[in-house]
Amino acid sequence: MKIGVPKEIKTLEFRVGMTPAGVRELVHDGHEVIVETNAGAGIDMFDADYAAAGARVVDTPEEVFAEADTIVKVKEPQLNECKLLREGQVLFTYLHLAADPEQAKGLLDSGCTAIAYETVTSNGQGLPLLTPMSEVAGRLSIQCGAYAMQKANGGRGVLLGGVPGVEPGKVVVIGGGVAGLNAADMAIGLGAEVTILDRSIPRLRYINDIFGGRVNTIYSTKDEVDKWVPSADLVVGSVLIPGASAPKLVSEQNIIDMKRGGVVVDISIDQGGCFATSKPTTHADPTYLMHDVVHYCVTNMPGAVPRTSTLALTNATLPFALQLANKGWRQALRDDEHLANGLNIHAGHVTYRAVAEDLGYPYLSAEQAIET
Repeated sequence: MKIGVPKEIKTLEFRVGMTPAGVRELVHDGHEVIVETNAGAGIDMFDADYAAAGARVVDTPEEVFAEADTIVKVKEPQLNECKLLREGQVLFTYLHLAADPEQAKGLLDSGCTAIAYETVTSNGQGLPLLTPMSEVAGRLSIQCGAYAMQKANGGRGVLLGGVPGVEPGKVVVIGGGVAGLNAADMAIGLGAEVTILDRSIPRLRYINDIFGGRVNTIYSTKDEVDKWVPSADLVVGSVLIPGASAPKLVSEQNIIDMKRGGVVVDISIDQGGCFATSKPTTHADPTYLMHDVVHYCVTNMPGAVPRTSTLALTNATLPFALQLANKGWRQALRDDEHLANGLNIHAGHVTYRAVAEDLGYPYLSAEQAIET
């Protein structure tokens, strides 16, 4: 099989869908890997490294898309990339379609088969290809939030850890999943006062246990959101419904009620965001001010640390990429129900129920798509 790895073109996105080590694994199994020139140069993975691993390096994305049977990327295809996809071609990448109707239409029109990292599952309802980027985004949310809190950057001028004689900053994390847990871990490490809101009592009990009572755990209701958000210096939104749009748990009034110069970081922005006032931003212009509150809503947060993110992501995606290459997508999905849960688009049909419901498309099950 021919596997294509194009260079990412989203604003200031330097991650790459496959490392030279991954290329070597695929080549060893008898596959051909086509890599666009400079695809990994932004993280010091150079064309020579890919060539040494057995890849064929080409000059343009058009060559990659035209020759490859399967495209392996990091971020969702931009609209001009959607036009390069074709019927029968497999796309393996993050998609986040529920918040991106234009991309969904582009993929449907192309006729391709699109498998989304974020809806591939594991035992225990885990999301193994989303987890590494959720870990990165959770930790980054505190780093970026602390920077935004500096007065010169529009914030209140609060040091999260405080100093002797001065109280620490107050951090509220909405959602106690992987990203929220990592955000809390970083905030606690900086010495902040941390509160997590979640609707799972077992999850709150787990969080309380692992942090030894160093974090406030609150069952999330509208009343509690109304109480805790205005009291915070930094609010991190990390709510996830796999494949679906994120619920708007923080209202505009909650933002209005926050302290002047408070900061919100919306990790859920890839899925539309969980703050009513969220709108997508980029690493080139990451924040904006609304109601005197600094909003950080970058849609590819882990792209800020692309080398760490690429290594973490490709460690998780490579086994699945090998399955797709070695077996073909139909047999790979027949053999692995967790990989089959990643199927979002096939031959002009939406094959993930939450995406179909959010965007108003007819739904075709993955099982039907595999056998069609």
